[in-house]
Amino acid sequence: MGVILGPSGGLSLDGPVGAEEEPLMVWSPCLIRSVASGDRLRVRLGHEVVDDYLEFLAARCRPNTVLAAGFDLKVFFTLVAEDPAAVTTADVLAFITAQRSVGDRKVVRLSDGESGLSARTIQRRLSSLSSMFAFLVARGDVDRNPVPRGLSTRRSRDRGRRGVPLIRTPRTLPRVAEPAEIDALLGACRRLRDRAMFEAMVFGGLRRCEVLGLRLGDLDGAHRRVFIVEGKGGHQRQIPISARWFSTVGDYLRIERPETDTDRVFVVLKGRRRGRPLSDEGLKQIFVSARERAGLRRITCHELRHTCFTRLREAGMELEALQAQAGHRSIETTRLYIHLANGWLAEEYDKASAVIDAEVFLAAADGVGR
Repeated sequence: MGVILGPSGGLSLDGPVGAEEEPLMVWSPCLIRSVASGDRLRVRLGHEVVDDYLEFLAARCRPNTVLAAGFDLKVFFTLVAEDPAAVTTADVLAFITAQRSVGDRKVVRLSDGESGLSARTIQRRLSSLSSMFAFLVARGDVDRNPVPRGLSTRRSRDRGRRGVPLIRTPRTLPRVAEPAEIDALLGACRRLRDRAMFEAMVFGGLRRCEVLGLRLGDLDGAHRRVFIVEGKGGHQRQIPISARWFSTVGDYLRIERPETDTDRVFVVLKGRRRGRPLSDEGLKQIFVSARERAGLRRITCHELRHTCFTRLREAGMELEALQAQAGHRSIETTRLYIHLANGWLAEEYDKASAVIDAEVFLAAADGVGR
């Protein structure tokens, strides 16, 4: 007996229910978070093969990635009440339809004019699901990955191309903060520690996890450089940061940071966890509180990173240098900041327009001379 999604995203049966039939759900996914040895986050959903995948993921990805994957898989297996080995492509397509219809259909997103969850959210959930099944295929638990790469068309069949993607995601540019907003945010900081963390994002382009991962030995004040050990994907890099940041972090270390046995730069300053490394949740709360005191819109920590690279590009920093500063594996990712830099497009347009105008003027003058 199969289980399919009803019109509202709920579950319904595709066959009659008999007294001797198997229970509706083989398992009930329940997301459980715990801390394993070495302060490593452990995420479980209550199914052996799914938990094995999350354990595998935890060994190679950051805690936030593991937690997001766990939540995505919980959403899928809550809606599609099947054992992983019994999931079909039809279940995946029904899941996409259900995600598109989640919420009030009368509410339309301004970003892409669609209702339901955003295309990026659905695409991320499909990616989490596809990655899990790729792991299960490699291990021999299932024969094939039920998440299709795309929908086949006659042209794709004839030429061996991918076809139509399951989810089309709009290409939007991230927002950057205005100088006045940055000044207001930094001015709302009550502690040197908080200011130093925000300045690391604004002046160095550090990710939130990279700020929290800084250790005392990573700071090179003499050369104004910082060694990023815990970069995204495990990639390390050494980057310069302005003297202004080193001045702020130096004041924090001298005045505020308590004596502690941890070498993490940013620690809790009061309470029972005083002297312990600051958590991701703690940084989020500090940021939100400062943002509210400053009366700002809903800017994010990652927006400070985008702001840093946009301003550096506007100041003339080369793309290759910007790529190294950001820690991007592909320079195509860094090219985004060409479009964010306000003066770049206008400058390139003015150059081309001047050439066109000169050609038109010369053609007109040549006609008059004849």
